[in-house]
Amino acid sequence: MSQILLKDIFHLVTMNDNRNRFNGMDVLIDDNKIVKIARNIEAPDARLVECSTKLVLPGFVNSHHHLFQTMTRNVPGAQNEPLFQWLTHLYEIWKYLDEDVVRYSTLLGCGELLKTGCATTTDHHYLYPRSMNGSIPDIQMAAASEIGIRFAPTRGSMSRGKSQGGLPPDVICQNEDDILIQSEEAIQRYHDPSPFAMQQIHLAPCAPFNITLELMEQTATLARKYGVRLHTHLAETLDENEYCQKVYGTRPLALMESLDWLGADVWFAHGIHFTNDELKLLAKTKTGISHCPTSNMRLGSGFARVPDMRKLGVTVGLAVDGSASNDSSDMVGELRNALLLHRVKNGASAITATDVLEMATLGSATLLGRSDIGSIVVGKAADIAIFELDKLEYTGALSDPMAALIFCGINHTAYMTIVNGRIVVENGQLTEFDEREIIDKGNALSMRMLEKAGVR
Repeated sequence: MSQILLKDIFHLVTMNDNRNRFNGMDVLIDDNKIVKIARNIEAPDARLVECSTKLVLPGFVNSHHHLFQTMTRNVPGAQNEPLFQWLTHLYEIWKYLDEDVVRYSTLLGCGELLKTGCATTTDHHYLYPRSMNGSIPDIQMAAASEIGIRFAPTRGSMSRGKSQGGLPPDVICQNEDDILIQSEEAIQRYHDPSPFAMQQIHLAPCAPFNITLELMEQTATLARKYGVRLHTHLAETLDENEYCQKVYGTRPLALMESLDWLGADVWFAHGIHFTNDELKLLAKTKTGISHCPTSNMRLGSGFARVPDMRKLGVTVGLAVDGSASNDSSDMVGELRNALLLHRVKNGASAITATDVLEMATLGSATLLGRSDIGSIVVGKAADIAIFELDKLEYTGALSDPMAALIFCGINHTAYMTIVNGRIVVENGQLTEFDEREIIDKGNALSMRMLEKAGVR
């Protein structure tokens, strides 16, 4: 058993039921739990972390990502394209994905998240090149464990390639029987439903335009058999809405309702183009939304109606989305963009710093079905982000230290990130994996993929 004592915290943001914030408080961690929050805690055997100039918050929770995309950020041919054209360009590169790319893209994306205060992430890996022999869930779970992040990926899928009217090349799609068999195997091997679990897994067909409705229904049945969650992209662009109306004769959310894809065990990525009645249906069914503001701006997809969703009681989490439509895994940057984006359309009072922090902690934790993370409360998991405020960029901003992190700053790197009671970032550097190795291997693997695809 190991203890960590966060001592004399300049500003502690608990995100507890009362949203309490404290100055001068201590937090004691014992093994993987928060065991005491008080002033002047005595713990002579604990590792002492002096926090008199630091902001301490719950570790952030990222509710949607595509880690493999870190290897194809900022590709020239996709820099200025909307979603469908962006996808079709990048598919021709992603088909050269291999075991090394999966491993190092997972380390890279998770490393960035950890360094910006994120303790838990999901991932939506939906393409399975036929040239790959290794198990993608095996590779990702091992990499996430090595770097120290709490990991709850989704086993994604695509079954409709170009030959069947879909967008992706056939070589990165799978047979639906194989998808279901491998999805069940992944759940049986990796889903840990116990409190403080470091690894869980959920199911996530990619989107209505690259899978069959039969697979959607069968995936829902399989997920509910094992008590895991369901996830997919929905209503991200007007093109997707038009596609669903043309092919299925209905709007995306109505299509999901007909497939029994609504409920407290379902969360959709994006959810930009919903009507008033559709927002009410989300609230009524307790279906959640993962908001990805940077990606939505980057691709010109539109504004998700997050203030309206929250007023209606829809659970909204925050996410960086894939690192080829963001193009980073910066959780603090995502908080800032969420704050600013909704003020453009709805005014300065539309959303607050507390609102976006709630989305990035408790909101995303709820989407993932986790009540043991997302707040600094005695008995909860010791997932904590610590930021140094004694810096030039926060000078003059300390009248509200929590908001200072979101409104101000020129560097979003955390001083320390603690996951499950383990220090995985210290002094802004990863402690469990060599960053130089990730940089060198990542760049080499990225260039190799681009060269194979003929990208100069």
